[in-house]
Amino acid sequence: MRWYSKIAAAALAAILQACATAPVAAPPPAAAPAPAVAEQRPPVTILVSIDGFRADYLTRGVTPNLSRLAAGGVTAPMHPSFPSKTFPNHWTLVTGLYPDHHGITANKMEDAARPKEVFTMMSDDPFWWNAAAPIWVDAEKAGIRTATEFWPGANVAIGGAKADKWPYQIQGGTRPSDWAQFNQAIPGKQRVRAVIDWLRRPAATRPKFLTVYFDTIDNAGHMYGPDDARTTDAVADIDRTIGRLLDGLAELGQPANLVIVADHGMAQTSGKRAISIGKFLEAKDYHLVESGPYLSLIPTPGREAAVEKALLGKHAHFECWRKAEIPARFHYGTNPRIPPIFCLAETGWQIGEKDIDPDRIDGTHGFDNMSPEMTALFIANGPAFRPATLPAFTNVDVYPLLRDLIGLPPKAGVDGTDAPFRDALVK
Repeated sequence: MRWYSKIAAAALAAILQACATAPVAAPPPAAAPAPAVAEQRPPVTILVSIDGFRADYLTRGVTPNLSRLAAGGVTAPMHPSFPSKTFPNHWTLVTGLYPDHHGITANKMEDAARPKEVFTMMSDDPFWWNAAAPIWVDAEKAGIRTATEFWPGANVAIGGAKADKWPYQIQGGTRPSDWAQFNQAIPGKQRVRAVIDWLRRPAATRPKFLTVYFDTIDNAGHMYGPDDARTTDAVADIDRTIGRLLDGLAELGQPANLVIVADHGMAQTSGKRAISIGKFLEAKDYHLVESGPYLSLIPTPGREAAVEKALLGKHAHFECWRKAEIPARFHYGTNPRIPPIFCLAETGWQIGEKDIDPDRIDGTHGFDNMSPEMTALFIANGPAFRPATLPAFTNVDVYPLLRDLIGLPPKAGVDGTDAPFRDALVK
């Protein structure tokens, strides 16, 4: 081999060796993905009802979540409207009107315009509800999306009409964008899950005003009385449920103005504190509409004078009036659905047609709305509020506060005002 061939061969070998051993240049590193920008969610307003949560249940040492919200927000003793019953007060909270004005005057009612019907807590015919529009109606009309995980009346098409023939379809009316038919069997944690699921939605379909309702404390209070340990256990359980709601909001990064209320308190009752109307009237003298902490009745035609003579005035542990003469402080007695004769028992007593087992001990409500036992829970906490303990107020004032929180203008003609809360609102 010639020398230049040897040189060429050597050069070629060197090049091949270099190719075999030289490191392959690594590609430039890919740019790191930009961190996801968390959605800046505007606050929502959540109205929470804990049925039957007497104000002083908060002092029993079993409510760390509610107590923390109260300490960091706004709290006050809240008087229910009269009568201190569930449906009248839930409708007051969302209309700003006394029951005498919004038409849901009792849990059980009759109306001369529908002589063959009786309103009960199952009634969803708009006829009974149309005298007042709840806050979600005005909100929906203003383009503010609403959702209700239970609230008395939230399943009713307000402003609509029910057909008088099968299948009794409802024509017209307004409901929340999302609502659920009440089912007592649905546990609190599932009710919270529904609220959180609504808030997971994209902004375009996410509700800005929501309600959620819990009934287990009221059930326990009725069954066992407010002082029973089992009622305190129910209070502790609801506090844990409120904790789940707070955790869900935190996980979503969802700021919320929480307005937590009760419709009324609860009083201890006993079969030893019961009055029978049979001691004053014969059954043929009247038609009974309601009984318990109060009694309302319609005298049989021709027996009006006898009924009034037997009942009107003060008696041991109760007092009776003609409806037009019910004391003005109750804001009650002008609505046509209120029966002509109304009797109110002393707090802790009951009046009715039937005898009660003298050994029976339980609880109820419906008494004088200014009675301490009827005082209801009120807590407000969120970015709209500064910490404050307020003087006692009546629950007609909650509705104007809710309008402020969701951006609706004040509404003329309501019984409530936002005045109690103005100094506690962040300007």
